[in-house]
Amino acid sequence: MTGFARVRKTTEQGDIVVSLKSVNHRGLDLHFRLPAEMDALESDIRAVMKNGIARGHVQAEVSVARTAPAGGGALNRPLLEAYLRAFREAAETYRLAGCPDLNAALRVPGMLSAGEEEALGEEIARATLEATAEAVAVLNESREREGAAISAEMRQRCAAICGLVARMEEIRAGAAPAFHKRLRERLADLLNGAGIDPQRLAQEAALMADRSDIAEELLRLRTHAAQLDAMLAGDGEVGKRLDFLLQEMNRESNTVLSKTGGLGDLGLTITELALAAKSEIDKIREQSLNLE
Repeated sequence: MTGFARVRKTTEQGDIVVSLKSVNHRGLDLHFRLPAEMDALESDIRAVMKNGIARGHVQAEVSVARTAPAGGGALNRPLLEAYLRAFREAAETYRLAGCPDLNAALRVPGMLSAGEEEALGEEIARATLEATAEAVAVLNESREREGAAISAEMRQRCAAICGLVARMEEIRAGAAPAFHKRLRERLADLLNGAGIDPQRLAQEAALMADRSDIAEELLRLRTHAAQLDAMLAGDGEVGKRLDFLLQEMNRESNTVLSKTGGLGDLGLTITELALAAKSEIDKIREQSLNLE
């Protein structure tokens, strides 16, 4: 599911901003953009995110704006001079009045250099993990809203499949006599011109009729649809379980299609209904990739 979250934490050493952005993915795919000083913290941030997110391509970005250099840093004078020069040029070009804000300038990344040997403070590390946990909670809130809407649509399609199955069951009940009548006519034609054992032909006809019956497939399709609806109505992770169930539903639909070739016009009607059911199953499968 897609979602976005941004959380800011303020400490004595600086401000931490954690941003999370997620898009659909079959599994959990985490990507990070961290300051160099937080490289050692990546595994802890990853653990916090995996604890709250099970599925999706998630881009995590962390930035730190220090208010003061730890251990005594130095002002990046060339960067400050470039900042002031750009400020004045913009003011002159666009004829704007105003003075540079030193506080804003000092918050520019790299303006205050604390030296290459500076270690990440415990306060900033703790605040970063807390902000990550809060961002995951905010992200999940937006993902849950989207998931509820997707689940409602999928349940509507599930109900449509049940309606199609009910219609196919009605047609099957009326198609059985027509199918047996056609078999008897074909048997009569065969017996007129050949000395074939009628009992053997009757056995073959019974086997053919059994192979063409779709009662079991329709029953399983209805049962799977009920299981799917129950999953969507329940709690917990359902995305991966739905994938297997939808494969089974698609298999039953294909079997129905393979068995309805000898039923004439009634078979064509069942074929159209089975194709409509497959279409609904495919649409549910597309949406299931968005669910966690």
